[in-house]
Amino acid sequence: MAPAKKRNVSSAKTSEKGVKTAKIDLNSKLESILENRKHANDVFDILEFLQSEKEKDVIGAVSSCSKLFFAMLERKDLFMGKLPGEDEALSGGYSAEEKYRIFMRHRYNSCVEMLLEHLSHEVHSVKESALCCLMKFAAGEGQHPLEDLDWSEHYSFPRELIQAVVYSLLSKTTDNSLLISRFQEFLEMEDVRYYVMSSIRENVGKVMDKNKGAVVPIYQNNVFTLMSNISMPSQESELTNFMVKQEAKHEDWKAAKLIEHKRVFERMWLGFLKYKLPSSMYKKVLVILHDSILPHMSKPALMIDFLTAAYEVGGAISLLALNGLFVLIHQHNLDYPDFYKKLYNLLEPSIFHVKYRARFFHLANLFLSSSHLPVYLVAAFAKRLARLALTAPPAALLIVLPFIYNLIRRHPSCRVLIHKPSTEDETLEDPYLMDEEDPVQCCALESSLWEIKTLQKHYHPDVAKTAMLINKPLSEQEDDISEVLEITAYELMERDLKQTQNKSIPLEFETASQLLKGGGDVLGQHFCLN
Repeated sequence: MAPAKKRNVSSAKTSEKGVKTAKIDLNSKLESILENRKHANDVFDILEFLQSEKEKDVIGAVSSCSKLFFAMLERKDLFMGKLPGEDEALSGGYSAEEKYRIFMRHRYNSCVEMLLEHLSHEVHSVKESALCCLMKFAAGEGQHPLEDLDWSEHYSFPRELIQAVVYSLLSKTTDNSLLISRFQEFLEMEDVRYYVMSSIRENVGKVMDKNKGAVVPIYQNNVFTLMSNISMPSQESELTNFMVKQEAKHEDWKAAKLIEHKRVFERMWLGFLKYKLPSSMYKKVLVILHDSILPHMSKPALMIDFLTAAYEVGGAISLLALNGLFVLIHQHNLDYPDFYKKLYNLLEPSIFHVKYRARFFHLANLFLSSSHLPVYLVAAFAKRLARLALTAPPAALLIVLPFIYNLIRRHPSCRVLIHKPSTEDETLEDPYLMDEEDPVQCCALESSLWEIKTLQKHYHPDVAKTAMLINKPLSEQEDDISEVLEITAYELMERDLKQTQNKSIPLEFETASQLLKGGGDVLGQHFCLN
């Protein structure tokens, strides 16, 4: 892959002898450069291989560069501080030693530039080898800094190199999910993770502001993939794995403090989620929100704006957004009075026919598990579910009916929906208002669960049998709906067919056991009778 700009490199004599000769030449040139400074110009030949169109040549050159420049970092053969231009070095009053270091530092910078370009190479093995080489350079720079440090703090870390790697991973045109998964092992190091999070936040702000907040699907997918691969520590004692160990005041370094990790983690996610996301990404974020994001935020309530916006998207995204709101309400004392109203309005016929049906009822069961909910609210949910049950498929009804029974068990005041006294002159019109969005105004307590009585005539025997349970006093023990959450129409049919096959048909009331024993008397009696 050609670099962005031409570099002064000499030709390598490897075209006729192929890859094997190229490898031998690279190794010999590597040794000659490290053994004698007179062979310094051989570095151009190695860098030329980095621009080869052959995959194996590039990977070989990456390996040689990795060994060469890491050794030079250790030997301090690269110029440290503000790098002067090469022309300035030649004309300036620099010693031969300084000129050599300036020369090799420029070659090192060219190598880093080409490796960063190779992170968008079309061949994954080239991208992977370039990534590993860059991270090896980062470790080398951390141990042997190339920049002048503020020695009052003694904090040395290759921030610029890590930032450049992150910016390359967050491509706007190429899906880098596979390469980011390879990068995950480096995120296990505390300091790398800290500066990667800072770099992501800065990059997202620049890119999204430049695009005026418009959706950039490939870029945002890369950002989410990288962020979701970050595993945060839960205790400060877990911060032990560092790429760079500071010589002094290590405990005062921001990257060594859990509170600083949480702060930059929170800023990173809030900076990403404040922009409009592709529809599919809302689901991805909301699925991991309560486990992987909220527990590591300093102020989880700051997610309220994102969750409110996500609810407005509709469908499964609304349900998942309510799950996040529920966590904020119960674990972080968030005041959100419209929560149950929003949940109530999600109860539509479509919930029985979508793939997230099991998750919906699992979460709804969790949301309505409190025995302190007002009776009118519980009655509204029970009545709305009963009305929706009239057009629901059998598999869904085997979830809905036990769900309604559990609501009544938790709230005995709702039994009025079952045992409602009636008079001969009572109107036959149901006072329940199905189209009312506010559960307070739907008049559920004035109605009854006649829909369940209707389902006792259902064509599916399991549904009819379950609906018949309401004719008797409900037991105190709640039904475990987890067993039927994932059931499908196909599984119902298979279960019914197997039951028919396994039934044994009795042929006699008492099994004949003496027919062939003592046969003379029995046969004689038979013939006499005839």
